[in-house]
Order: sequence, then C-alpha cells, then structure tokens
Amino acid sequence: MLPSVPGPFPARGTLRPPAAAGSAFKLPPLQAVRLLDQLRERIRYLHYSRRTEDVYVFWCRAFIRWHGLRHPAEMGGPEVEAFLSYLAAERGLAPSTHKQALSALLFLYGKVLGINLPWMQEIGRPRVSRRLPVVLSVEEVTRLLAQIPPGEHRLLARLLYGTGLRISEALQLRVKDLDFAQRALIVRAGKGGKDRVVMLPQALLTELREQLGRARLVWAADVEAGQAGVEMPYALERKYPRAGSAWTWFWVFPQDHLSTDPRSGLIRRHHLYDQTFQRTFKRALAAAGIAKPATPHTLRHCFATHLLQSGSDIRTVQELLGHSDVATTMIYTHVLKLGGGAVRSPLDSLPGAMPPQSGCW
Repeated sequence: MLPSVPGPFPARGTLRPPAAAGSAFKLPPLQAVRLLDQLRERIRYLHYSRRTEDVYVFWCRAFIRWHGLRHPAEMGGPEVEAFLSYLAAERGLAPSTHKQALSALLFLYGKVLGINLPWMQEIGRPRVSRRLPVVLSVEEVTRLLAQIPPGEHRLLARLLYGTGLRISEALQLRVKDLDFAQRALIVRAGKGGKDRVVMLPQALLTELREQLGRARLVWAADVEAGQAGVEMPYALERKYPRAGSAWTWFWVFPQDHLSTDPRSGLIRRHHLYDQTFQRTFKRALAAAGIAKPATPHTLRHCFATHLLQSGSDIRTVQELLGHSDVATTMIYTHVLKLGGGAVRSPLDSLPGAMPPQSGCW
C-alpha cells in the first residue's frame, strides 16, 4: 500500500511542460504528452517493476500538487528540498519512505525531463537505521502455520518459510519455475533483477503438485473462453504474443477472478494479491497468541535465522536469500547473538537471584 500523504495539495489539473527542458541522456524520445504519462513510459522502457511505477508516480504527483501544479522543469533544488522537508518534519515519514520520494524525483528530473542534477546531489539524504529483524522461534512458526486454514494461503506461508522467498517472489511464481526432478525452485528477476535457485522443500512436493492441478483447471477454463494470456515480463509479450496463453507461463497461485491489466488495458488473470494473504496472516498471528509485530516477510527472516542456527554457513544463506552483499545477511548473526542463552546475564550469577522452582508457571 502506498503511503498516505494528506496535505494542502491543490485540485488535480493538466500540466504542460515549458518550451525547453533539455536532454542530458541518450534515451528514445517520449511519445506521451502529459508529464505523468511520460514518467510511466520511461519507467516501463527501463523495465522497472509495476510497484516502482506506482510509487514513483505517487510521489511525483504529490510533489507537483504540493507546489500548486507548477511544472517540475520550472522548479529546482529549493522546491525539492522544501517538499522533502515537509514530508520529514510535518508528515513524520520514516527515513526509508523519505528516500523513496527523493529517488522518484531524481528519476523524474534525470530520466524524464533530462535536466542536469547538480543541485539534487546536494540535498541531504536521510540515514536509514539498520534494525534487527523480527524473528519467530521454531515453536512460534509451528503455531502460526497451524492457525492458517488449509489451502493456498497455508501453502504460501509454508513456502515462504521453507524457501526464504519474498512474498512478491512467491506470488509471481510460474509453472515453469518449479523443477520437481531437481527439487529446485527458480526465482526469476528477484530484487535487483537477479535470478537465483533455492531448494524445493520435500514437505511441499505433494501440496505443490495439487496446487498446480487446481491452477491447470483455471488455465484450461481461460483458454477455452479465449481470455488473454497472463502478463509476460518485459518485451516478451511483443516478441512472443501467444506465450502468455501457454501453461508453462501460467501462475502457480492464480487469482480466482479476472481483472483489467493497468498497463495493457486487457482483461486477464493476475496472480493472488499480497493484501489478501496479509490479512490471513494477521488473523493467524493473533489466533496463535504471538505478540511480536510479525508480517509475511518475517517468515523470510525466520528461514535465514533458523538455517544459521542449524549450522548452515553464511555464504550459503546469502545465496539463497539473493543478497548481493554478505553484510546484509550478517544481520541474522546479530539476532543469534542476542538469543536466549547466548550470553549469561550477570544477574543470574548472583546468590539467591534465581526463584525457587515451583513446577508450574
């Protein structure tokens, strides 16, 4: 969900660029007329994700409206800094969200308007604090999974914990990404556009085959009805226009209804929405009596931490998670150091400090 930034934004209107905005990069000319449509066009040309497109459009629109519908090419560093200061001081946005807004404006000026950015580089960037991840114990994970009703959502939760996938990576799995013979799962274009291979848990083989059986019925019904194929990555839809209707490209977790593709305008089948699973996860967390602020991404943290606890080396875990830098993976070793029993508190060594064992809680 995009962050909410209510504020004194004037009513929406049509923006027209000034006569000359210059071009400091070698990219094809933009075909769209309206600025935000140009922004979308450039994002898609550079193969950014749909999530990134939504976020960048959100922040650029907010920036324009906050400045009374002035065109960005007529503004500069002071206006950008004023907007970012407003977000940080008055809206109280987290540093990570603040950086997100700055990245959107950098893209707008550099890749769409083609304006040199010396003043943008001088704008202060908020420091994002490295926080320890929330990690559940093995017993807590067991309780949590037991509270998720049998079906797609429980399978999805078990898959996240069993493979360390991000929720977006799991939802975007296609039939061809499952290799039962090699017991491997291929993650295509994960975070940073990198592919990787992870293990396919033996405990999930039967459930995944059953899920594919259900998905195949949905696919067959779509083919019979002449529906448009599923969304294809990047330019493959133009290169292989019929590939989206092939079984191998179908979703492992298809949505139960058709929807309009916001990019192509076609009515087609999307994969499950993460918001639906997040609601199921939240209910299961409460039913399991777990007070930790866990989210579906917590299962990825649990995967990494429990692997390290069982003796897996840090480099293997780094590859499974798809981290470019092992320093990112090292944060899980800090979690292990803080675990119960890792260091003995001096209080426990004082005479008489330990209460007598009563045999009950």
